[in-house]
Amino acid sequence: MTEKCECKDYYGKRVDIINIAIFQMDIAFGNPEKNYEKVNEWMKKINPDETDTIVLPELWTTGYDLTRLDEISDKDGKRTTAFLQNLAKSYRVNIIGGSYAKQTDEGIFNTMVVVDKEGVIIHEYSKLHLFKLMNEHHFLQPGNDEPGFIMDNTHFAGFICYDIRFPEWIRKPVLSGAKVIVVSAEWPAPRIDHWLTLLKARAIENQSYVVACNRVGSDHENVFGGRSIVIDPWGKEIVTGSDQEDILYARIDLEVSQEVRNRIPVFEDRRPDFY
Repeated sequence: MTEKCECKDYYGKRVDIINIAIFQMDIAFGNPEKNYEKVNEWMKKINPDETDTIVLPELWTTGYDLTRLDEISDKDGKRTTAFLQNLAKSYRVNIIGGSYAKQTDEGIFNTMVVVDKEGVIIHEYSKLHLFKLMNEHHFLQPGNDEPGFIMDNTHFAGFICYDIRFPEWIRKPVLSGAKVIVVSAEWPAPRIDHWLTLLKARAIENQSYVVACNRVGSDHENVFGGRSIVIDPWGKEIVTGSDQEDILYARIDLEVSQEVRNRIPVFEDRRPDFY
């Protein structure tokens, strides 16, 4: 069993504690201006002294206005990344920017961007698994990025919505050391039980924290379920949202993940030669 270490930074703050704020917001359909304004206003509500990391929902700039993405998606992601960089520097917080529609020469991608406290872009991930039931494959290109990234000396993995139905994809960065799985989504209300069950399973089987942000509200064709959630490596819910707009706060202790992995050595007992 490894020795417990309370690692601290220059100011005496434990670096293995992460204070999360999840923006469980409604999204104005096809209206980037209004959505930028909302995120800007919500940032004013947080206490940056008690918040390390902000998590936003999937496609928060446009919602699922897929048929107009040629008009309203962000050309090369310049506006959205600059907007998040400015917020991150101003409030001295990391921002896991959910995802937005990024227009490139290769097509439009559903892209997560991660910005650190200095305003530096440290990671981008475009959704690997497109959800055909919502016609994503007709308007979006599938990504081919790796989901893992390092932030504040902690190994994270970021995924988007439908990705969580593919446990082999979630497991990949965990085998490389990820202890926090972040999910941004627009998960429909009729399947919200699947959302909660899948997320809890991903936490337990990977002995990792799961931090999941889902939008609320509705568009012309869908009602979204909210129920954003933070789950610890034992599968215990730390905080769970309702189906209404809210900012959810959670404090996660990375030592718990290592303690669980020491107690039940799943990764040591794997037999990958058979699968």
